[in-house]
Amino acid sequence: MYDWLQRIWYGGAAAPWWLRALARLYGVAVRVRQACYARGWCRVVRVGRPVVVVGNVTVGGTGKTPLVIWLAAELSALGLQVAVITRGYGRRARPRVAPGHYQHDVLRVDELCTAADVGDEALLIWRRAPVPVYVCRDRVAAARAAVAEGAQVLIADDGLQHLRLGRDVEIALIDATRGLGNGALLPAGPLREPPTRLGSVAAVVLTGEGAYRHAGAVRMQLTGDALHRLDGSGEDEALGGWHGRRVHAYAGIGNPERFFAALRVAGLEVIAHPLPDHQAIAGAQLRPADALPVLMTEKDAVKCGAAAPGNCWYLPVAAQFESAAANLLLRRILMDARLLDILACPVCKGPLRLTQDAGGTSLVCRADRLGFPVRDGIPVMLEEEARVLEAGDPLLER
Repeated sequence: MYDWLQRIWYGGAAAPWWLRALARLYGVAVRVRQACYARGWCRVVRVGRPVVVVGNVTVGGTGKTPLVIWLAAELSALGLQVAVITRGYGRRARPRVAPGHYQHDVLRVDELCTAADVGDEALLIWRRAPVPVYVCRDRVAAARAAVAEGAQVLIADDGLQHLRLGRDVEIALIDATRGLGNGALLPAGPLREPPTRLGSVAAVVLTGEGAYRHAGAVRMQLTGDALHRLDGSGEDEALGGWHGRRVHAYAGIGNPERFFAALRVAGLEVIAHPLPDHQAIAGAQLRPADALPVLMTEKDAVKCGAAAPGNCWYLPVAAQFESAAANLLLRRILMDARLLDILACPVCKGPLRLTQDAGGTSLVCRADRLGFPVRDGIPVMLEEEARVLEAGDPLLER
């Protein structure tokens, strides 16, 4: 079924009439649901903090998890208390609830959690991002739990279609290689919503170097050059040092071919084993009869644990932007979510005031007489970069 749909969605094969009919029904349901929220018939819940939604209009992998990790790190570096909320796809129906976790099915991820408890993406984000991660099928409940623990800004992972949660900024990702496929709605095509939905988001991010284009979009690359052993033993190895080696490669992600292509570009001879998104790799698959090394994504690795054989490796990837693209994306988020209003002085944690003079724009802390520069619309919240203001400086009076 998966391969058949891929040929229709991305390979140019014609969709049968009944699939097109189902797509029309799905489209009606989408429009009705959107209208219910737009007209107030369904309630949008605001949680009292800025919410940044990261999602996509297509099914399948577009790089949401690396972008969420990158964004959490960037906003945290500005001194904001950031939290990630996610549904926790792929977790067990009745997760273990340990002391200190929230009840009512809202879990805060910690070192005791497994992928079965919170989902592979939630666990991966918690391990890589310097922020707390809250998991619940009800994203509003997860957001309220995060706010109760002091979060100043929330990042909602894969929440573009979850209209019940009020949001301030929406970011939509598109795989630049696959684009929008045949442009049809589910199940005749890969679209969760019509392409016109992209006109309402604050930013569109194109992942990779594919041919798909979207006006005003920023480009993101997923980079990774070091292989890590699953069992944690030994040293990491450069991916380039595996040139010419034959390996088994597993990928239980939305777009497995992206992982296989990255390995082939590095010169590896890949025996590809694509898996459905979120599916765990079976124990026998970690011990192939030919004893060749087994490579996988980091998302797959969090489900395997450290008990894997020594010939099992994973390849972490990270979101990477050109400087201008990163600044553009952050500016849109900071302005649309009004995050400049809640930034605090990193020295005294006191309030800041946005001011401007001949020297440029600054965030001024009156208590410490410091002016933190705003460069290309992005605050630089480092004490060593701050300008010390003399008593009586006009910036302190504005």
